[in-house]
Amino acid sequence: MIVMEHLTKKYGDVTAVRDLSFTVDKGKIWGLLGPNGSGKTTTMRVLTGFLSASEGRVRVGGFDVFERPDTVKKIIGYLPETVPLYPEMTVSGYLGFVAEIKQVPGPRRKEAVARAIESCGLESVRRRLIRNISRGFKQRLGLAQALIHDPQVLVLDEPTIGLDPAQIVEIRQLIKSLRGERTIMLSTHILQEVSQTCDGVAIISEGRLVASLSLADLASSFGGREGVVLKVRRGAREAYASLRRIDGVDKVEHEGNELRLEWEKGLDPREEILKIVSAKGCGLLEMRSAAPSVEDLYLKVVSGGSVQ
Repeated sequence: MIVMEHLTKKYGDVTAVRDLSFTVDKGKIWGLLGPNGSGKTTTMRVLTGFLSASEGRVRVGGFDVFERPDTVKKIIGYLPETVPLYPEMTVSGYLGFVAEIKQVPGPRRKEAVARAIESCGLESVRRRLIRNISRGFKQRLGLAQALIHDPQVLVLDEPTIGLDPAQIVEIRQLIKSLRGERTIMLSTHILQEVSQTCDGVAIISEGRLVASLSLADLASSFGGREGVVLKVRRGAREAYASLRRIDGVDKVEHEGNELRLEWEKGLDPREEILKIVSAKGCGLLEMRSAAPSVEDLYLKVVSGGSVQ
């Protein structure tokens, strides 16, 4: 649904994006991940036709962004980092205005506004002035304006920036509810955003593509290892020596009242681990997976680690 081929964008002597190539399949949620200043917003603006490219091609739904910009804009909904709102308008009045700008046919505008309000949970504020609604509702309204013309593709630039924790959860759930209906690309520098929302990720650093693959494939590139972290009430040091003797466990680390064990994928020594902890009277408080997190994976590939 989204195909980017050798995209390069220069601002004078500064190259913001250099030779980006990746694809996003229909119905997937893909994250564009990278630190601040890595070129995420520039990539988004080129993808949506707001900026021209210096080199390369971008296609959305089979249409070239630069050759068919009007067609592409009809199938893309865009939420920029700064939501384009008019504080003196009501929520429903603003959405009606956006529907007109986006050339939603007159007989369908009322239905389009109602659908966007329902999809984004804006019923309780539909008649309120935008200046009087919360930051979370303003972000929902930004999503509603991106959805108003029923686009096939959503492009979201930092969709949870500036929100409190409860609002972040709400917006993430809203985005996930659209999975399958639309292809979604969202940019973020928040690692947790990717792990909780996306099917895959394109990682960029200093304007260059580092990796683009599903989260499952990204995890498998870490070498196929598994493990657990144990938190015990007492006796971690005493259990440490015994845990090191378990067949297949090739790494045991001890810090305070926590123990971390790792082994090659395919083994499952957890039952024996629990027997030892119980026999030592350690008082097990917690046992959780030590599988690589998105943060581990991100730091690995950005620092130059190999990805299959």
